[in-house]
Amino acid sequence: MSQAGPILFVSNAERPAFVAALDEARLFPVVDTDWASATRAVEQVQPAAVLAAMHSGHEPHLALLARKIADQSPYLPFVALDAAGTLPHNALPFASRAGHPDRLSARLRAALRVRTLHSTVLRRLPETKIALPAGDPSRDATVLLIGRGAAYPALSVALGERVGVVGALSIEAAAKHLNTRDIDGVVLAEGFTARVTDAFLTVLAEDTRFRTLPVVVTAHQLVQSYDLPNLELIAGEPAKVAANALPLIRQHAMEAQLSRTLRSIDAGGWLDPRSGLLTTEAFARDFAKAVEQALARGGGLSVARFAFDPNNPRAQLDAARILSRLMRQMDFGAAQKDGSVIVVFAETDFRTAHMIARRLSAVMRHTSNGKHEMRSDPVVSVDSLSPSDTARSLLARLSADASRAAS
Repeated sequence: MSQAGPILFVSNAERPAFVAALDEARLFPVVDTDWASATRAVEQVQPAAVLAAMHSGHEPHLALLARKIADQSPYLPFVALDAAGTLPHNALPFASRAGHPDRLSARLRAALRVRTLHSTVLRRLPETKIALPAGDPSRDATVLLIGRGAAYPALSVALGERVGVVGALSIEAAAKHLNTRDIDGVVLAEGFTARVTDAFLTVLAEDTRFRTLPVVVTAHQLVQSYDLPNLELIAGEPAKVAANALPLIRQHAMEAQLSRTLRSIDAGGWLDPRSGLLTTEAFARDFAKAVEQALARGGGLSVARFAFDPNNPRAQLDAARILSRLMRQMDFGAAQKDGSVIVVFAETDFRTAHMIARRLSAVMRHTSNGKHEMRSDPVVSVDSLSPSDTARSLLARLSADASRAAS
């Protein structure tokens, strides 16, 4: 992978062997600096990534360096080596382990792909009248928490204070969520044997969809090396696990956000970068055209509306992303300003649309926020186009049906 700049290594001691190997392999030219000079070195060297050894002397300088790195654009990966305490929000944890010398290279490659993606989006943004979603990408992230031990409730709360959480008490349930949802990280907690953990990690590593997914294991030593660049063992109290897992989760959420933005650019700005569905303007245009064509040709057309608690705006976003992932290519939808999500099912009768909407609704119910104990339980209404309908009358009837269902 090409890169614009070297790797900056921050330490008050000599390079460890696994860092020196990066330079010797001529894949990542490494420039050394100490902690006192690190912030200035970021300006002078303009690195593609920063590695920092958290062994000694970093405490007075860590927060300032982290802020300096966070202010860089495009995205500048910051990897903290062998940190003992809680990390800054943008410092990716990395625990060096003997016998696995390629882990750091893989971690850097995965992070540099996000940097390259960010550069591509910034270069192409002027092509359309859209902007990158503002704010912390982790606010929209969803984490899959797998476990059934005593620490599971506390981990659910600790993670839920920062991100959306999908819980699974078994590996089988976790597999279903991975296949139906956009997941930004997996936390595998206690309750499973080392053999089950090994089998689960092996399956993830063999599936290209999940190879760069952040995976945090809290209860076992890892028995072998897995082809999972963002796999990390983080033990300790739930608050520490959540805080140190968050930078990896944030990076993945940022990558997903950038990918949606790139798709929006390719679509001329008609896709919403946050939800992956159409913008409200594009939806209104396409819906009016779909109704007109269905009436002219006599084909079927049905519409489903998923309405959520207005005090839980996260539920609408989760639903929109589920729909963008699961709905058929012929269908389209958009998140609405009233907090609902509307999906149009082309060439579909009422009975089939009702069945599809019910299945989609069942997937949406599994996300909760550990801090507020809110769940994504939608009020679903379905209607079909009649010969006397217009686009406006069909949507009005759908909203009226939803109001009656909610009351």
